[in-house]
Amino acid sequence: MLVELSIRDLALIEAAELAFGPGLNVITGETGAGKSLLVGALDLILGGRAKAGAGAMVRQGAKEARIEARFELDPASDRGRAVAAFLEDELEDFAAGFAETGELILGRSLTDAGRTRARIDQRPVPLKALRGLAGVLLELHGQNDHQRLCQADEQRELLDAFGGHHQALADYAAARADALVAADALSSFHDRCAERRDRIDLLRFQAGELEEARLEGGELAPLGDERELLRHGEELATELGGACQELSEGDGALLDRLRGLHRIVEAWRARVGGLDEASTALHEAVLHTEEASATLVSFVSGVEVDPRRLDEVEERMAELERLCERFDTDEAGLLARADELADELAGLEEEESGLDELEARATATLDALAQAAAGLTAARSSAAAPLAKEVEAALAGLGLEKARFEVRLEPLGATPAGEAPEEEAEAPAGADAERPEAHQADDPGASRATWAAAHVASLAPFGPHGAEAPVFVLAANPGEPAAPLADVASGGEVARIMLALRGVLVACESGRTLVFDEVDAGVGGRLGPQVAARLRKLGEAHQVLCVTHLPSIAAAAHLHLKVQKGQRSGRTTTLVQELTGDARLGELADMIAGGAEEATARAEAARLLEVHT
Repeated sequence: MLVELSIRDLALIEAAELAFGPGLNVITGETGAGKSLLVGALDLILGGRAKAGAGAMVRQGAKEARIEARFELDPASDRGRAVAAFLEDELEDFAAGFAETGELILGRSLTDAGRTRARIDQRPVPLKALRGLAGVLLELHGQNDHQRLCQADEQRELLDAFGGHHQALADYAAARADALVAADALSSFHDRCAERRDRIDLLRFQAGELEEARLEGGELAPLGDERELLRHGEELATELGGACQELSEGDGALLDRLRGLHRIVEAWRARVGGLDEASTALHEAVLHTEEASATLVSFVSGVEVDPRRLDEVEERMAELERLCERFDTDEAGLLARADELADELAGLEEEESGLDELEARATATLDALAQAAAGLTAARSSAAAPLAKEVEAALAGLGLEKARFEVRLEPLGATPAGEAPEEEAEAPAGADAERPEAHQADDPGASRATWAAAHVASLAPFGPHGAEAPVFVLAANPGEPAAPLADVASGGEVARIMLALRGVLVACESGRTLVFDEVDAGVGGRLGPQVAARLRKLGEAHQVLCVTHLPSIAAAAHLHLKVQKGQRSGRTTTLVQELTGDARLGELADMIAGGAEEATARAEAARLLEVHT
C-alpha cells in the first residue's frame, strides 16, 4: 500500500508529508484548497503529463518540484507477486531489493525549465518503466475517469477480471499469433509468386547457358596459344623451316660446320695442351644445336594450316568471353556462378513446392484459433450473467433498486442494435473451407491465390482480445429499454456502477491502492451513506484514497486528511493535516452545515462517525 507521499515545491505546496494507512483514507477541504494537487501528484507518479506544463507546476522561486511515493507490500502477497513479476520482466536490477525489503519508492521531478525525470528507489529510470510499475501499484479514478466504464476496453477487462479468464486469454493470444504468422507467410508466398517464378525462369535460363557451355576451367589460355599457331601457321612453317635448313639440312649447315670445327680442335687437343675447355664447349654446342634442330623440325612438322579448326577455337573463345562479360566475372568465376545459380534455383523450387505445407499450416492454425476463441467466448458467457447479477445487487444498495444491468457479448463486426443489417455478402473462406487442388481451375495458381486471400479475410472476426466485445447494458428505470451505458447512464449512475463493479471485483484481486477524486460527483446526499459503505467495504481488500465533499463518505474513513490554504512567510501555501477527535468532528460539521460550531451539525457529525465505530 501507499505509506507516504512527499511533495516539495509543487504549485502551492511548499512542503507536505502525507502518511496513509490501510482501508479508506479520505481527503477533504474547501474548493481551491489544493486537493486536486494531491491527486495530480499521484498522477505524475503514474507517469502522467503535467496539465499546465512541467515548468508551470514548479512553485514560484524554486528550481525543481519533487514527488515521492513510498509503497510497502508483502512480497508473498498477490500484489507483491505481481510487482515482483513486473520487476523481473522490466526492471531486473530492482527485483532483489524489493524481494528483501518489500519497499519501493517511486519518484518524479519537474524542473522550472520544463524537463521531468523519473526515479525508482532514488535511481533514474525511463518514464515508461515508472508508468508500468506505478500501474501495478496504483489505480487513479479522476473526476471524470469513471466515464472509462463506458469504453469497450474497460468493460472487456472488467468482465475478464471477474471471470478469471487469464489462461483463456493467453491461449487465445498465442493461437491468434500463430494464425497471423501462418496467414502472413501464405499471403507473402502469393505476393511474391510472380516475382519468384520470373526469377526461377531467369535462373533456369542462365543455368542452362552455363550448362550448355560445358565449362571445364582453364580453357582460355591454351585456346589463345592455339589460335596464334593457327593464325600464323604458314608464316611459322616458312620461317622456322628455313631455320631448320640453316641448322641441319642444307649445304653448309651450321651443325655440320660445328661438328667439323669440333673434330679439328679435338685433333689438336690430343697433340698440344690447353684445348680441353674449348673442345668441351664445342662438343656441348654440337649437342645443343642437335637438340634445337630436332625440336624445331618436330614443331614445324606439327604446324597445320586448318581454317576450320581456327574457326572452332575462335568461336569457343568468343563464347567464353561473352559469358564472362555477361556474368561480370572471369573464367574461374563462371564455374562458381554456375554453382550459385544451381543453389538459388533449388531453394526457390523448394519454396515453390512448399505451398501445400503453407496452406495446411494456415488451415490448422485457423482451426486452433477458432477453438481458442470459442473457449474464451464460452468462458465470458458463463461469467456474464453472474457478474450482472452481482452488480444489480450492489446497485440496489446504491439507490438503483430498479436498475437492470446486463453484459452482452457482441460478435466483432456485428450490426449494432437498432440498425438494419447490410445485404448479406458471400462469406469468406474460413477454417472449414476446402483448400483448392490443382484440378479445380484452369489457372490453379489464381485459384489458390484467391483461396489465400479469403483465408486472410477470415481472420477479421478474431480481434486482439477475442471474437466478441463485451457490452455493459443498463435500464436504470422500469419500463425503459436497456441500452449501452454510454447511451443511457448519467454521470452519477456510471459512478455508482463503477463502485458496484469495484466491489464485485474485490474477490478477484486485492492489494492495489485505488484513488478516487470526487467520485461522489453527481451523487446526492441521500445516497452518500450507501456510497460511503461501498467505499469502506472496498477498503477491506484495497487501500482506498478518496477526495470527497460528502460528510457521510468522510465519516466512513479510517484516516481523514484535510487540505487547506495558509500563509507562510507572506506567501500562500497548501497545508495538509490529519484530523482526529474534535478536529475531525468539527470538519464534518463544517461540511454538513458550513459551521463547525453549530450544535445540530456537530450532532449529525457525531452520528455519522458513530455509524462506523
